[in-house]
Amino acid sequence: MNVIRIILALLIPPVAAFLTVGIGLHFWLNILLSIFFWVPGMIHAIWLVVKNAGDQD
Repeated sequence: MNVIRIILALLIPPVAAFLTVGIGLHFWLNILLSIFFWVPGMIHAIWLVVKNAGDQD
């Protein structure tokens, strides 16, 4: 599932953020980053996915 989230983070960062943390601060922050600057939105979404994958171990 994390591989799918990482692929989504590269293509559609807000969707990956939503699937990872739900609707919250990080989701809205990711939407703002993606609207203004696409690359920071991708980086933030990948960071969320990787951070939460480490928390589940």
